[in-house]
Amino acid sequence: MKIFLAIIIFAVSIFITEMIFYAYRTIRNPDRKKIRKRLRTFSSGKNKAGKNKDGLPDILKKKLLSDVPFLNKILLSIPGPQRLDRLLQQANAQYRLGVFILLTMFLALTGFFVGFLITDKYIFSIIIALSLSGIPFFYFCLKKKKRMEKFQRQLPEALELIARSLKAGHAFPSGMKLAADEFDDPLGPEFDETLNEINFGVSVPDALKNLTDRIDCSDLKYFVISVILQRETGGNLAEIIESLAYIIRERFKLYGKVKILAAEGKLSAIILCAIPFLIMIALRFINPDYINTLFTEPAGKIMSGIALFMMALGILVMKKMVNIKV
Repeated sequence: MKIFLAIIIFAVSIFITEMIFYAYRTIRNPDRKKIRKRLRTFSSGKNKAGKNKDGLPDILKKKLLSDVPFLNKILLSIPGPQRLDRLLQQANAQYRLGVFILLTMFLALTGFFVGFLITDKYIFSIIIALSLSGIPFFYFCLKKKKRMEKFQRQLPEALELIARSLKAGHAFPSGMKLAADEFDDPLGPEFDETLNEINFGVSVPDALKNLTDRIDCSDLKYFVISVILQRETGGNLAEIIESLAYIIRERFKLYGKVKILAAEGKLSAIILCAIPFLIMIALRFINPDYINTLFTEPAGKIMSGIALFMMALGILVMKKMVNIKV
């Protein structure tokens, strides 16, 4: 066990050292992150010979999930990591999927060994390991959610800017360029990447579809469908985009009203969920022998399990009732 502890201390020391060097490089070169992301975007990912299997120059951009070739081949051969890589892209993560997986494994091993040293039980060690290994995933889920919400707030103004540019006589890519220059992350860089794809020869419909793959936003899909249909059937694109921006703004207003009306229900649900635990904590201090029966007697354990199951079911029902989609 001392050997495992020494390995964990060594791994933690290396990880802390790498973070210190990364912070030092970031402070000295604040534009490093932006440069690396731009180079990764336009990286062709060629093989060593720079040619494909037919012997011709390979200029297509390859998907890289890790900077380590061996790990990259493994991740590309498994279907699951593709979804995680999409999550990292939507969360605007700086590092590739390989770093995310290594970090998850490191936290899982650290949690397992530390939990085993503290509790000396495998079950609690596995629970601690699973809890720590899920931290990066939930962090990027939260980061993705905030980024998508910010994109939704930026989208109506960007659509109005594109509509005004079309009315002024500009082409559609020129309108997107104005929006890309006007807004910051996430809308500005994502629109800019779409324009780069168009400039490198990708068709406008395909570039817009790639945009919807990178951004999880239903309003953006309506915008992309409108542009694609207009290019195929014709029509006044400026009016279509302007109407879409108006609908999105009205939907935001309706969502705000619904959120205010549902606030009372959410508060009531939180109070109802917290009351049993608060009463249990209070009884734990007032009369410990009375509350310990639930955890020592077989009938008490069964009743506690049934109560937790019913509470979880009630929480799901209340969440469905107060979570109104607009």
